[in-house]
Amino acid sequence: MKRTSNILIVAALAGGALLAACNKGAHNRKPGKIYVPDMYESRAYEFYNGRLTSLKPVDGTVKRGSLLPYHLKAEDTAQANLVKNPLALDEAGIKEGKRLYDIYCGVCHGQKLDGNGPLYKGGDGPYPAAPANMLTGKVLGYTEGRIFHVITFGYNVMGSYASQLDMEQRWKVVGYIKQMQNGGKAPAATPAAAPADSTAPATAATVVAAK
Repeated sequence: MKRTSNILIVAALAGGALLAACNKGAHNRKPGKIYVPDMYESRAYEFYNGRLTSLKPVDGTVKRGSLLPYHLKAEDTAQANLVKNPLALDEAGIKEGKRLYDIYCGVCHGQKLDGNGPLYKGGDGPYPAAPANMLTGKVLGYTEGRIFHVITFGYNVMGSYASQLDMEQRWKVVGYIKQMQNGGKAPAATPAAAPADSTAPATAATVVAAK
């Protein structure tokens, strides 16, 4: 009887030792050698770096989905005449162009594009000289690139609106103006591309904007 008890005690101790060895888990095992230990037990990596996060983008970096920079200067009017609208504007794009025009341009050029905005008001407003009428005269013959150039750099007493309107917004305003110059109908798309050193190549533009 006593012998049987001793056998049971030894068996219990052996079983306990076996279970304890199995419960250490794979990651607690310490074999004599580990293949590529720097991958098995990787070093901690600091993801945030104050110096790197404060760096500015490389010069010429363009945000994904944005238009290419406009490289022409104020005096490059001849090249500006050749630039085409890179946006293919649908009805929503033209509607947004009208909204922006009414906010930034209509006060001078009038919401009807007739040059009779609130600042002129038929000569009774605070502005003594009549702004350009966009539906008649030389402005009617401006190319879309020329209109964009004027909005970007200003012309005569008109200042630049580049700080108020980004490139895409300026092109939408151009699209709206050209559609209104065409009697409210979108002109046929033109396949001509812009100069490589001036701005983004034109895609099939639904709207044409003149000088």
